[in-house]
Amino acid sequence: MRRAIFPGSFDPITLGHTEIVLRGKALFDEIIVAVGVNSAKKYFFSLEERINMLEACFSEHPNIKVDYYTGLTIEFAREKEASFILRGLRNPQDLTYEQPIELINKHMAPELEVVHLLSSPKTAMISSTIVREVIKYKGHVRGLLPDEIIDYVHDIKYA
Repeated sequence: MRRAIFPGSFDPITLGHTEIVLRGKALFDEIIVAVGVNSAKKYFFSLEERINMLEACFSEHPNIKVDYYTGLTIEFAREKEASFILRGLRNPQDLTYEQPIELINKHMAPELEVVHLLSSPKTAMISSTIVREVIKYKGHVRGLLPDEIIDYVHDIKYA
């Protein structure tokens, strides 16, 4: 079985994230969307909220699972018996950020392969950081977030 993990904070999940996961379905038998938990980081959405949003986005895709982890991504991949790490690249800065991480991961876990998919022009400008600002100031999020979570985000942050 070709199993991949797609790690991230997903704070929140964006259309860019969902695009990469759904395109990844053609490459892998199963994808685990893995919410990384960093106790030193302050999140906009709670872990439970992020998991709920991810599950809503992928509920109709039985080969896409949602889970969370603490610690090293490679250890989570090993625990889940994944052979691949799926990552999206929006721009050259993402590649610059991802490359040293991939090299260190390859050093520690040579059995894992990282597969990068380029974002489409439609989603390349979307980042969770920008979306959080739009949400914070009650801006328009349609076209940035998956339709499955827009009402959920409004209920949590606009109430």
